[in-house]
Amino acid sequence: MTRIRRGYIARRRRTKMRLFSSTFRGAHSRLTRTMTQQKTRALGSAHRDRSRKKRDFRRLWITRINAVIREIAVLHKIKVFYKFYKYSRFIYKLHTKHSLLNRKILAQIAISNRNCISMISNEIIQFAGFFLRNRLARRMHSGKVEYKLIG
Repeated sequence: MTRIRRGYIARRRRTKMRLFSSTFRGAHSRLTRTMTQQKTRALGSAHRDRSRKKRDFRRLWITRINAVIREIAVLHKIKVFYKFYKYSRFIYKLHTKHSLLNRKILAQIAISNRNCISMISNEIIQFAGFFLRNRLARRMHSGKVEYKLIG
C-alpha cells in the first residue's frame, strides 16, 4: 500500500489563525492552543464592547449636558426655577416642546458653545413658567374634556 501524505488544510487553518493573532504577545501568538483560546476571547470581547461603547458614549453625553446645565443655574443664581436646571427636567421639557435635539448634539453644543445651551434652557424655562402660571385643570363632562385656566 502506498503512503498517502496529509493535505494542507490544517496548516492553512493554523496560518490563518496565526495572521489574526500575530499582534498578541508571547505564547499567545506562537502556540496553537493558546492562539485559539485568545482568538475566541478577543472576538467575544469585541462583540461585548461594541454594545458597551454605545452605552458609554450615552453616559458621557448625559454627564456633559448635566454639568453644563447645573453650571448655568449656579452662574445665573436662579432660585425660582432651580428645579428646571436638572438634566431630567431639561430633557423632559425638550420632549414636551418636540425638540429634535438629541443627547449627542446637545453634548456637542455644550462643549463648543455654552451660551447656546443657556439660550435653549432659558427658552424651555419660559415655556415651563407659562404652564406654572396658568395651570390647566381638566374636568370630565360626559366623555368630553374641558380645560379651564386657574390662577
